[in-house]
Amino acid sequence: MSDRLAAFTFEGKQAERLDKFLVACLPEFSRSRLQGLIRDGLVEVDGAPAHKAGQVLDRRVTVQVRIPPAAPSDLEPEDIPLDIVFENDELMVVNKPAGMVVHPAAGHASGTLVHAALAHAPELEGIGGVQRPGVVHRLDRDTSGLILLAKNERAHRWLQDQFRLRKVEKVYLALVDGAPPTPTGRIEAPIGRDLKQRKKMAIVNPEKGREAISEYRTLESYPAHTLVEVHPLTGRTHQIRLHMAFLGCPVVGDTIYGRRHASLPLRRHFLHAARLSIRLRNENKPQTFEAALPDELAEALENLRQRS
Repeated sequence: MSDRLAAFTFEGKQAERLDKFLVACLPEFSRSRLQGLIRDGLVEVDGAPAHKAGQVLDRRVTVQVRIPPAAPSDLEPEDIPLDIVFENDELMVVNKPAGMVVHPAAGHASGTLVHAALAHAPELEGIGGVQRPGVVHRLDRDTSGLILLAKNERAHRWLQDQFRLRKVEKVYLALVDGAPPTPTGRIEAPIGRDLKQRKKMAIVNPEKGREAISEYRTLESYPAHTLVEVHPLTGRTHQIRLHMAFLGCPVVGDTIYGRRHASLPLRRHFLHAARLSIRLRNENKPQTFEAALPDELAEALENLRQRS
């Protein structure tokens, strides 16, 4: 597959950065991707290689971009069944089972959601990164529920922008040990890497972490447990698990941030991405997708209800 050539004319009416100009000309690509093309010498201004992404265009010039095909991936598609809630030419909404890792990482070279998605939609290859094609956001391995995958660069950038601008509404169901201090609430507690255990995250001082905000409301109360609905406004690693533990009511089955031994007979933590609302590209109103509780969580909840 050969490189794609694209040429654009900058009229010079008002000075503008080169990378900003290209973002408007090539909306299917992220700004960071275009900056990479500039660094690699694939962008020319009036026939001369561009100097840098911040190069100022202040007169009428022709900008030519050479776009190489997506880098080949060594990921092998795997015929793993997927529960696809919605699909069109631009994205997939998948109901991920607990136990499935989203993308390849140390210790998880196969059997991931990405491997399964590549078998279903080969066009994902090269979208958003060689090792994470199509991935826009993540779910922990033992968290089940809805996750989005982009099928082309334009959709990938659109979805990233929706998350960055906090226009995606995600709602999780969590069963916690004990009860939160109030029936509803908002948690603002920055999250950063745990300095003592690098594989864990932690609530940290603002200057050492990133802003993390979650809202919750109580759905059902039991003698020793509470079912809550959690709406994360940011998307930090392990955010809901950390925030609920921070309130003193960790997620049931979370042996990392909660109790060492689960209070109910579950082999995973009780956290499920149940609802996701997003405005798709070229649509005026958001669409809402839902995924019912998996059988093992629904059964644990029903047992609680009967005991109560």
